Amino acid sequence: MSSSSNQRRRVNYDSLSGLSESGILNERILVLVFESLKWDVHVLCQTASVSRKLQALAKRLLWKQLCLYRAPRMVSKLTSGGPASRLGGGFSALAKLLFYCCGCKSSSNFEVSQPTTGHFMKSTRFSKTSGRSFLVKKCGSDLLYVSDPCEHPTGNKEDDLGIFRGVFRGFMKSKTRECLIRRGIGLEDGVNCPYCGARCWSMTAARLVPKSAARRLGANEGGIEYLVCVNGHMHGSCLLVRLSSDDDGGGSDNDRRDAGNFDQAFNNGS
Repeated sequence: MSSSSNQRRRVNYDSLSGLSESGILNERILVLVFESLKWDVHVLCQTASVSRKLQALAKRLLWKQLCLYRAPRMVSKLTSGGPASRLGGGFSALAKLLFYCCGCKSSSNFEVSQPTTGHFMKSTRFSKTSGRSFLVKKCGSDLLYVSDPCEHPTGNKEDDLGIFRGVFRGFMKSKTRECLIRRGIGLEDGVNCPYCGARCWSMTAARLVPKSAARRLGANEGGIEYLVCVNGHMHGSCLLVRLSSDDDGGGSDNDRRDAGNFDQAFNNGS
């Protein structure tokens, strides 16, 4: 082998060594890889769980690209309106909200016979039309996206459990937040948002749950609670009219294993 060939090999290896020490070889290539995978959330979770550097890259760039690819109209609406529409909690929290049912446990305003664990969702429909049903009249100008409920059969003769989630646009400037502050509603003790970790208000305790919310969900009046965190993420539970289907709405074993990957992707090294 010639000396010039040895020199070329030495230069290439030295170059790769220097780049690997810096963390990511080429962010654009990584984006192209995920584009070819159609922004598979499972793969992105696994990638973000590898190291702190990859987790930081996902938080800075990749979760945003996933949201833009998987929910372009929703993201466009949530981020329109200038600085006042800044996305509370960032795109990593929004990505988790899009694909993760947070489960349910008993609270002072809503009791369940046994807690339900969170799990990955293959797909969920979010609607701002549904969101209007969760706003009292004085807050009707707010923009809120709410998901269809994830149905969890409870067994016996109890009503099925519905778990839903949502997100406000520009929550810091919203009428809903203004109403909560004006009424002097305190943040719930020991309750944190499952999507960004921030503290939450109980809309049930604040008496800001309109009757239209129960009708929209197909739930009994009084059998509903939802909370909104200071970043504008909403999560809640309700008692649904029981369906005759034998399908299990609680998520498969694979979905529950994926939920562990989801948590690791967001909490690795934290």
